[in-house]
Amino acid sequence: MRFTLLGTGTSTGVPTIGCECPTCVSDDGRDKRLRPSLLIESGTTTVVIDTSSDFRQQMMLHGVKRLDAVVFTHHHFDHIGGFDDIRAYNFVLKKYIPIYLLQETSDNIHRTFGYAFKRPAPPGGGVPLVTEHIIDEAPFTIGDITFQPIPLFHGRMRVNGYRIGDFAYCTDTNHIPNESFELLKGVKTLVIDALRYEEHPTHFTVAESLSAIKRIAPERTYLTHIAHQIKHSELEGKLPEGVEIAVDGLVLKM
Repeated sequence: MRFTLLGTGTSTGVPTIGCECPTCVSDDGRDKRLRPSLLIESGTTTVVIDTSSDFRQQMMLHGVKRLDAVVFTHHHFDHIGGFDDIRAYNFVLKKYIPIYLLQETSDNIHRTFGYAFKRPAPPGGGVPLVTEHIIDEAPFTIGDITFQPIPLFHGRMRVNGYRIGDFAYCTDTNHIPNESFELLKGVKTLVIDALRYEEHPTHFTVAESLSAIKRIAPERTYLTHIAHQIKHSELEGKLPEGVEIAVDGLVLKM
């Protein structure tokens, strides 16, 4: 199994428009971050978690010519903004693309991209053609990849993280329920939210993320959903053993 972090930044991306902070003007490539998304590839199946606002750019950059399904964590725009570009896979693969999502995520995608769900579809350039699978906490399988949803909270919003074998992806959270810590037992590789140093109402700070990591006790962890308040070179030497800052394009093989 191969996991590629397509984007490791926060909702504004890094650098942030108009900002001249040390991170945003950095010439360190590790400080250039697209919006959060994950590519999962097995021998026979290709799945993306979230169609980020940078979805098209990410797919082109990594040469993703096949897409078997999309799995969503939640409905915030940085995680669904590239939904319309699913059309390209409809054109090339000549089929509907399955999507797996919480009911609330589905409701909001229908509101945001209402034209895609009108039947018959409007004429013109086409619309993204998808088949919806509403999920909650039960495991589900796409091809030869099994996903265990991990219920998380993003402020007051219920969102999903996902466990795939010994790997877990927990972006956009500031609270992991006790039951979800149980689902994360035995994870060897963890990717987890660590937005910035200062407290935030919907995201883990670096310190809060490190506390959760200590409880989960994976072999290796990568911090994601990084905002411009964090400069890669300044944080990397301060992290405990086994914890690193994720970067765009990082490939993890399991």
